[in-house]
Amino acid sequence: MPKYRQLLLTAFLFGIGLTATAAEPTEAEVRKVDLSARKITLKHGEIKNLEMPPMTMVFQVSNPALLGGIKTGDKVRFTADKVNGAYTVLTLEPAK
Repeated sequence: MPKYRQLLLTAFLFGIGLTATAAEPTEAEVRKVDLSARKITLKHGEIKNLEMPPMTMVFQVSNPALLGGIKTGDKVRFTADKVNGAYTVLTLEPAK
């Protein structure tokens, strides 16, 4: 691989890592899970990195495996960002 391509790939991957770790987890309640569409409806608190107030909305999910074991009514913590123009859940775990 030419050096410039390796450098671009490294910069791209590093940027994705920064986005995923920079977002502060947000508390939410699961309202709906749509495995086939890779979407989840969350009633969430403020999402600071998106400057979004508390509301209920549908998110895409970056990895459908995140939805495994998640069901309506569950309390969760998640991070989200805007990916290719769509609000997308990047991490999702049961709330403690």
